[in-house]
Amino acid sequence: MPIISLRYEFRQPFRVSANQAYDWCTDFGPDDGRLFAERTLRSVRRWAEDTLVMTDTTYPAGRARRIRRLVRLVPSESAWTNTHLDGPFQHSQFWYRIVADGPQRSHLEFRGLRLESSSRPLSARETAQRAKRRRSVDSEEWRKRLAPALERDLAGSRLPPPVQRPRPRRRPT
Repeated sequence: MPIISLRYEFRQPFRVSANQAYDWCTDFGPDDGRLFAERTLRSVRRWAEDTLVMTDTTYPAGRARRIRRLVRLVPSESAWTNTHLDGPFQHSQFWYRIVADGPQRSHLEFRGLRLESSSRPLSARETAQRAKRRRSVDSEEWRKRLAPALERDLAGSRLPPPVQRPRPRRRPT
């Protein structure tokens, strides 16, 4: 079965600082599954300060499918990679980088290399169409689910501290 290589990229704006966005995006944990459209259970195992393996179990058509991903963090560049170790898209790799656009604005730069099995070799046009579709699906997941969750979760951290008003003195009775 031939393997096809789908390359695509997109940008996703955020209304939070680059540091906040990077911290939120790389704070991987078992509750992450609630962010995805498809039911997902996640476990995370840290191998080193900058390296972890995420194991996601999804349930397409009611059957459990486990996918392990190697994640490498690069905090000095506000970036990380995500490489599929197994599953249907084994060896696919995704690159993420957060870029500042101002004090409370940033964006994600995403580049994907998805490797898929195909029943036959595809023409350049067919491959481009599949890559365009994958870009659409992935960017929509960020636009509709992940970016709003990030901004919602961080909304409180952008608010100014409450104004401290002196307490009124109680009159003796």
